[in-house]
Amino acid sequence: MELVAVFATVFGVAASLGLGAAQINSGLSYLTGIPTAFWIQLIIIAVTTVLFILSAATGLKRGIKYLSNANMMLAVILFCLFFVLGPVGFILDLFTTAVGEYIQYLPSMSLRMAPFNAENAEWLRNWTIFFMAWWIAWSPFVGTFIARVSKGRTVREFMVAVLLVPTTVCVIWFSVFGGTGIYFDLYQGTEIAAQSLETALFYTFQQLPLSGTMSVISLFLITTFFITSADSATFVLGMQTTNGSLNPPNFVKISWGLFLAATAIILMGTGGLSGLQTAIIVSAFPLTIVLLFMSYAVLKAFRREVRKERN
Repeated sequence: MELVAVFATVFGVAASLGLGAAQINSGLSYLTGIPTAFWIQLIIIAVTTVLFILSAATGLKRGIKYLSNANMMLAVILFCLFFVLGPVGFILDLFTTAVGEYIQYLPSMSLRMAPFNAENAEWLRNWTIFFMAWWIAWSPFVGTFIARVSKGRTVREFMVAVLLVPTTVCVIWFSVFGGTGIYFDLYQGTEIAAQSLETALFYTFQQLPLSGTMSVISLFLITTFFITSADSATFVLGMQTTNGSLNPPNFVKISWGLFLAATAIILMGTGGLSGLQTAIIVSAFPLTIVLLFMSYAVLKAFRREVRKERN
């Protein structure tokens, strides 16, 4: 199971590094006019790799902590700018409607495969299945890292901080950013939906005041959010490959950081976006089976704990 978790973590994070480099390249192209090219993305991967390795080497209480706090502050600033400058009424209406429809259609949409519609089936493969697989691939290192920093917390505190709060923030975040893009396409005649994944965000910024400022902030956030994720991944990979050491040696973390970067470069060079997507889905499949058994084990452990308390 350890090997499956390591395999999934490597490909999940490497794919994120490749996609992040492509989006940073697109943002720099929008701001400065530099070309969108593979060699530019290689430089971006190299720079971000050095930064997240340095962050991981400084430990949990310095590099990762400081970067995470800075990320949250800048994300709040960008969110407030986007919300205030965007179509506020439309965003609020969309948020309310989306929450209701999400609750109503979640079971059916979670199992939908569209066997009678080839176009819808392709969309589901490229979006729903891909992003579910991506999160499954991230689950070993995210879960391990959260457990590492949550020592002393109750199960209730853990559930609120890990499930309820992030879900609420994501719903609000996507309502504001996604809702703004939808509004401009529907009522202003823009073609944000026709843009590539890497450029859609910056094209949306163009429709708002302070577009340059928000583009700079978002570029910084894309970079630093990945750095904090990647240094957490190298930390957990170090734990997983040193018999569960809570503080793995720096040379182990550095080795994993370099391996992640090399994997991302190979995947981008051989298959581009489709190669990254394939790697994520392949790595997530065996882990999905493991997670089913782990879910049963967690429920069994909770029942055992309840029986102990009653006795």
